[in-house]
Amino acid sequence: MPICISPDLPAAKTLADENIFVMDTERASSQDIRPLKILVLNLMPTKIVTETQLARLLGNTPLQIEMELLSVSRKSTHTSQEHMLAFYQPFADVREKFYDGMVITGAPVEQMVFEDVDYWQELCQIMEWSKSHVYSTLHICWGAQAGLYYHYGIEKLPLEKKLFGVFQHRVSHKGSILFRGFDDTFYAPHSRHTTISRAQIEAEPRLKILAESDEAGVYAISNDGGRQIFITGHSEYDTLTLDAEYRRDKAAGLPIAVPVNYYPNDDDTKAPRSTWRSGANLLFSNWLNYFVYQATPYSLDTLTAF
Repeated sequence: MPICISPDLPAAKTLADENIFVMDTERASSQDIRPLKILVLNLMPTKIVTETQLARLLGNTPLQIEMELLSVSRKSTHTSQEHMLAFYQPFADVREKFYDGMVITGAPVEQMVFEDVDYWQELCQIMEWSKSHVYSTLHICWGAQAGLYYHYGIEKLPLEKKLFGVFQHRVSHKGSILFRGFDDTFYAPHSRHTTISRAQIEAEPRLKILAESDEAGVYAISNDGGRQIFITGHSEYDTLTLDAEYRRDKAAGLPIAVPVNYYPNDDDTKAPRSTWRSGANLLFSNWLNYFVYQATPYSLDTLTAF
């Protein structure tokens, strides 16, 4: 089944070229089934890249998805204002709406104190609103750290050096339906300077660890019932995303190492390998099916807070 997005969104052409089923709003409105309404709060600087990555994963399921884009009031410096005005909504425009699911992306502010981020108070309002207006919220990377801090008081901790590359993970909660169909071990990219404490998560009875890595730490966390899910890595990344980050930092003279388990033989002159795409598709498919589609009420205005 398709994802329903504006035909003018740059992601629409990209996904169509990849033979991913994209449906326009006119055709979708003629069907009797109700599409899942997914709100994406995109905090990444390269908006179009992130939109496309998430639309690709949300659209690769048997469900009809209606994706909307949300921005904070901070002006984007890497994406044109025309694009933001055409495709993004401010929080005031969605405050009275209800959604089956929501994705809160990462952001390049992880080394800052949360309260020093200029849109922190606005993000707190959105995260609080999500508890009563969204059935299940998927938090990614810094979005996961922000959500764990706001909702549960779990602090992020600095790393000695940047965690950068593709790391092996294992499913630690064997009954987790979020990881149904996963192999015993799987790979996922990470790109961050901070981490979260396993001990702090284990001390919070409302949270459970679903998957983790010996090198990258805790990877997936859920609250009871799956209304909030936190993913510390970037399973949505394209094959060349880490390559672009690596070359950007290298050109800027920053202390950056070759991404772990990424280039063949760690040779950055060779094309990188993608070892996480099947897991990424299954992760998003399981979230949409088991935590959104199977659980959300048909009438969204009957959604209850938690």
